[in-house]
Amino acid sequence: MHSELFIDGAWTASDSEELIEVIDPATEEVVSHIAAGNEADINRAVIAAKGAFEGPWRKTSGADRAVYLRRIAKAIEDNKEKLARLEVMDNGKPLPEALWDIEDAAGCFEYYAGLAEGLDAKQGERIAVSHDDFVSRVFYEPIGVCGLIIPWNYPLLMAAWKVAPAIAAGCTCVLKPSEVTSLTALELADIVDQSVDLPRGVFNLVTGTGAAAGAPLATHPDVSKLAFTGSVPTGGTVMGAAAQSIKNVSLELGGKSPIIVFNDADIERAVEWIMFGIFWNQGEVCSATSRLLVEDAIAPHLLKRLKEEAEKIKIGHGTDEGVLLGPLVSQQQYDKVSRYIKAGKDAGATLLTGGGRPPHLDRGYFLQPTIFTDVDTDSSIWREEIFGPVLCVRTFSSEEEATALANDTPFGLAAAIVSADETRLERVARALDAGIVWLNCSQPTFTEAPWGGMKKSGIGRELGEWGLNNYLEVKQVTAYMSEKPWGWYTDT
Repeated sequence: MHSELFIDGAWTASDSEELIEVIDPATEEVVSHIAAGNEADINRAVIAAKGAFEGPWRKTSGADRAVYLRRIAKAIEDNKEKLARLEVMDNGKPLPEALWDIEDAAGCFEYYAGLAEGLDAKQGERIAVSHDDFVSRVFYEPIGVCGLIIPWNYPLLMAAWKVAPAIAAGCTCVLKPSEVTSLTALELADIVDQSVDLPRGVFNLVTGTGAAAGAPLATHPDVSKLAFTGSVPTGGTVMGAAAQSIKNVSLELGGKSPIIVFNDADIERAVEWIMFGIFWNQGEVCSATSRLLVEDAIAPHLLKRLKEEAEKIKIGHGTDEGVLLGPLVSQQQYDKVSRYIKAGKDAGATLLTGGGRPPHLDRGYFLQPTIFTDVDTDSSIWREEIFGPVLCVRTFSSEEEATALANDTPFGLAAAIVSADETRLERVARALDAGIVWLNCSQPTFTEAPWGGMKKSGIGRELGEWGLNNYLEVKQVTAYMSEKPWGWYTDT
């Protein structure tokens, strides 16, 4: 592990000379330190990225860039056990989930290697225009230096979602991970340093707080693209910073996603997907289906089964056998979620289960799976993103009521519907204000499919070809092909 920054192909001390403690959320022990990067460090990193971009890198072929991406993918795969254990120590998630994340990160780099190669074939594609005397072609060029700011809930995977398409497009980048979970991002830099032979300055890493490192990255005049994943308030700040110099910006922000369960649903399957949708990764998921809408007739039976199964979930250290729910990521997050639980009780919601620290764990940022019923639609726990293992439940009596309740939110990231009626599934899916809709499931995520939301959940899409397009400028080149003069000002 490093307490340095990776800038211009080398490990270097931070200008600040300060360090940030790395705390294991399961034990509350300090396990490492990272550099507290600042504006001077960001400036050095951007200068390095700009120099690399203006050199030979921007003229590399997609096939050349694919070689580097596949080397990164292989190095991640070769080190997946080490990387997964670092994620557990840094973030708290159970080891099986961490292994899944690391494998997905490797797959992301492999996927964008293929898209980089495909980009070569698209260069200069002719497009049909309305006049025979002209030929128009389209070229795809990298935007330039990209500032990539990622959150703490999926540390390496979120880095992959941004770094892989940026490199595939021919951009250079400065990655700023969350100061809460920077260890696997540092390992990614080590992979670039030791295993990939990526040209200097193409990938740079500056650890540090949002105020000291993220803000100067967002406002730097030589950064052409900002890609941010995180909270709505911080996303608004990033967007405002980008507006000052008209930077290209993509934002993947929060959510308060509904899961709608109709009377004809298979209750056992519904319970499984409800729990996966809110308790996976401790509920620290932007797309978590944290609002359950269940039709009246099956509500008593479904809630009985949901309570029984939630109370069976094994809670503990992420490396312990059979653990399905680890600690929240930090003391700050633990306190925040605890305040929401108190607010729910104070607002009169019924606590079906959970609501506190597991009795067998006296340290670590652990919270029980928590379910509130009879939740008022004006309450904070119904309307605001909690980002923890807290599910809020209401019943409904008609499809129209369910759709209205689901859409009554400032967010629009995801939604899930559980029903045996295929026609209804399609009809409700089209009626929901969400960028991602799951039918008879919750949370499956595929590198090939677009990811992003509507309303306050963000701008733009990541993953798939949409993720690559985030880092490309589209250039039209049109030629006049006739041997005759155009003649708009003469009769010749």
